[in-house]
Amino acid sequence: MYRKFNNKQRRGAFRSGYRTIKSFDPSNIINATHQNQITEEQVVSHTFADFQISDRIRENILQKGYTTPTPIQDQAIPSILAGKDIIGIANTGTGKTAAFLIPLIDKVFKNRSQKVLILTPTRELATQIRDEFLDFSKGLGIHYALCIGGANIRRQIRDLRRNPNFVIGTPGRIQDLLRTHSLNLSYFGVVVLDETDRMVDIGFIKDIKYIVSLLPKVRQSLFFSATISQKVNGILQSFVHKPFTVSVKTKDTIENITQSIIRVSNSSIKVNKLHQLLSNPEYEKVLVFGRTKHGVQRLSNELVKRGFKADAIHGNKKQSQRARTLERFKANIIRILIATDVASRGLDIPNVSHVINYDLPDSYEAYIHRIGRTGRADKKGVALTFVN
Repeated sequence: MYRKFNNKQRRGAFRSGYRTIKSFDPSNIINATHQNQITEEQVVSHTFADFQISDRIRENILQKGYTTPTPIQDQAIPSILAGKDIIGIANTGTGKTAAFLIPLIDKVFKNRSQKVLILTPTRELATQIRDEFLDFSKGLGIHYALCIGGANIRRQIRDLRRNPNFVIGTPGRIQDLLRTHSLNLSYFGVVVLDETDRMVDIGFIKDIKYIVSLLPKVRQSLFFSATISQKVNGILQSFVHKPFTVSVKTKDTIENITQSIIRVSNSSIKVNKLHQLLSNPEYEKVLVFGRTKHGVQRLSNELVKRGFKADAIHGNKKQSQRARTLERFKANIIRILIATDVASRGLDIPNVSHVINYDLPDSYEAYIHRIGRTGRADKKGVALTFVN
C-alpha cells in the first residue's frame, strides 16, 4: 500500500511490511524486502502458438520479438479469451499490458461489435498502452481513441465519432468526455482498470467509481494492481464478478540493481555532486527524480546551462512536450531526464543505466517504482539516493 510520510518519518524511516527501516540504507531495504515479499516462481505452461488467437496476431507478437509468454500472460490470456473476469496482482515489468491486449484485440478482431475501455493512472502509461496496441493490432483495421488530458480534446471527440473499438484513457479526461456526451459507456462490454492502486493513490477513486457505475452490468472486467489496499478493495468488490485471480509478484528490488546513498550537507554541494557524477562516462542514460515540478525544472535548466544534454517532464508541461521529451530520451538524443514521480510507474524506458533520487521519494513503494526504471530486461543498473 502506498503510504504517505510526514517530514520526520521521511527523514528517518521507510517501511516494508511490518518492519521499520530506521535509516535510509539501501542494504536494509533489500534485506527487509526479501524477508517480507512473497515471491512466486511460476512455470510457464503455454507458448503463444497454444493460445486460440488469430494467426495475424501471432505474427505481430513474433515481430515484437516475443517468443515465450511471461507468467502473467501464460495464466491470464486463456482466461480472458474465455470471457472471465480477472484480478491481476502484478508488479510493473511483468508483461501485464500484453496479457490483456493480446486476447482483447483477438476478441474484437473476431467480433467487431465488441468495445473495450482501458483506464490508466497517467497520460504516459495510456500512451504506452496505445503504442503496444498498435504493435499487436497491426494490419487488423481496429480503430482506437486515446483520451488523455493535456492533448487536444476536439481531436479526441472526432476519434470517438469514428466509433472505435478501443478507448484508452485517464479518468479525468474520460470524465470530461462523459460530461459533454461525447462518450457513452453503456456500449462497452469489456473494461480494464490498469494500475488501480496508483489511480487510487493520486485521487481518482471517486472518478473510477462513477465511471464504473455507468458501465453495463453484464460485462467482462479486468482489474490489475500491484497491491490491494482497503480503498482498492472497495472498488474491486463492485467491479468484478466471480473473478479468476492471477498473482505474479516478483521481488520489489531487483537483484541486478546496485543501490547506494550519497550524503550531502547543502543544496549547492548537492548540485555540484550531481554534476560530478553525470560527468562520468559510465552514466550513459540517467533518470533523475525530484519532488516538485518547479524543482525539477530548475534542476533541468541548471544542468543544461552546465552543458549536459538534459530535459525535464512534469505536470506543468503540455502533454505533447512530455511525450516529445520521453521520445528524445528513449532515442538517446538527450541522456539525462529529470522527472517528478509521473515518470516513475509503468513506463518502459530501455537501457537506463542509472536512477538518481535527487530528492527522497514520499514512500518506500515510490522508491521501489523509481529504481525499477533501471536494471530491466536482465541488464545491470545502479540506483543512487541523495540524503542530507
